[in-house]
Amino acid sequence: MKKFSAGILGAAVLCASLGLAACGGKSEKLSVYAPDGATALALVSAIASEDELFEYHVEDASTIPAFVTGKSPKADFCVLPLNAASKLLGTGETYRMLGTVTNGNLYFLTTGEKPALTGENLSSLKGKTVGVAQLNNVPGLALQIALNEHGVEYAIMGNDGAVQADKVNLTAMDASNMTPASGCDYYLIPEPAASTKLAATASAPKPFQPAGSLQALYAEGGFPQAVLVAKKSVIENNAAACEKMLACMEQSESFLTSGSLSVDDILNLLADKRAAGLTPAFNAKNLTVQVIENCSVKFTPSGESKERVNAFLEKLIAVNPDSAAKVNDAFFYAD
Repeated sequence: MKKFSAGILGAAVLCASLGLAACGGKSEKLSVYAPDGATALALVSAIASEDELFEYHVEDASTIPAFVTGKSPKADFCVLPLNAASKLLGTGETYRMLGTVTNGNLYFLTTGEKPALTGENLSSLKGKTVGVAQLNNVPGLALQIALNEHGVEYAIMGNDGAVQADKVNLTAMDASNMTPASGCDYYLIPEPAASTKLAATASAPKPFQPAGSLQALYAEGGFPQAVLVAKKSVIENNAAACEKMLACMEQSESFLTSGSLSVDDILNLLADKRAAGLTPAFNAKNLTVQVIENCSVKFTPSGESKERVNAFLEKLIAVNPDSAAKVNDAFFYAD
């Protein structure tokens, strides 16, 4: 493992020391899974602790549900999108939520001299088109919630491409196909793709321009995007391990943004845990200090985030009843 600076090692030692030993003297490793991308960044502080109690796995996002479902789910701890967690684990019977880990990584792009979008000028989108990466998933749903919160009506464009003059017109697009010539007034895209497109088109005749943050349209400055869950049996039988993990997660934001950890350090830490054959979401070309900040990594314990999580789930369900589910109180870990 690459040698880190004294500051990084100090943080890692602190993280590792807070839990001491696993309960009962058990030596088997506890598995920790996360999808690659912004959610994996949330585990960097924990990975850097080099605590031999945990074994980390960075996987393709599409495979994550398989690690927390079935008769004997493999993951002892897992990071996954909140809406998926609510549908798969919301009863609290098998897993409980330790806290939220990311708070939105979605940004608007535009071309020309169009203004950046804010809560004050969002109504100016009426009659305009917005290309949305993952319109039917959390990115698109989170945008629809923000429009509802600001009293701005929207419509989902059909195959005929008809535009309604009195509404914001949302159209589904693949992020890889978004170009300055795609024809929309604005585009909503996650990091790191947003920053990559800004850099790639900077010298083009009609480059992309940054046009605001979806997170800024929320009163809280973001929304609960992904959560960390722990297997109920681990919580009940290995409290020391949970305390260790919580101690590391509480450092997740400062560990990434303090400046003591280089981009190369982060890439090396994740590369060591990534599933074989999986194309990295981050690399030396697309991971920057600004992109890390834009991924909104910040851990909020279950007790502090419960009300916010329940409120966001209600809003998701109101937009699309199949997108999420209400969760039981047992879903939330109580320290």
